[in-house]
Amino acid sequence: MFDGRDPVYLQIADQIRQDVLSGALGAEEQVMSTTQYATTFRINPATAAKAFAQLVDEGVLYKRRGVGMFVAPGARERLLADARESFFTDTVDPVADAARVLGIDVEDVVARLRARAAGSPSDPGTTAPEGGPR
Repeated sequence: MFDGRDPVYLQIADQIRQDVLSGALGAEEQVMSTTQYATTFRINPATAAKAFAQLVDEGVLYKRRGVGMFVAPGARERLLADARESFFTDTVDPVADAARVLGIDVEDVVARLRARAAGSPSDPGTTAPEGGPR
């Protein structure tokens, strides 16, 4: 399961974040313990503990002493707000910069986004170069 380039603790934290975002883990729901992670995924318990500590620092999880780790109330909303901000910073801003450099009008970019969101493979208002594919 944890075979990416990132350290395993980051992969664990990312997986828990995704589970919270998708609704697979809801507010106040208990997550696996560090021991359960260690035995299930054959990792060092300290690795899971490091992931949990990061998520506690971010306000995604909280610890109930003697009981375990739980999804914090409002965690999904915080993660969604962070993901939306990252989307604009990491995706939309570079597209806007590239469009400006290429001389593409913002209305054309918006039309293309609307067409893609509606399921169309390309913007019907954009014409292909003569003799070329659309």
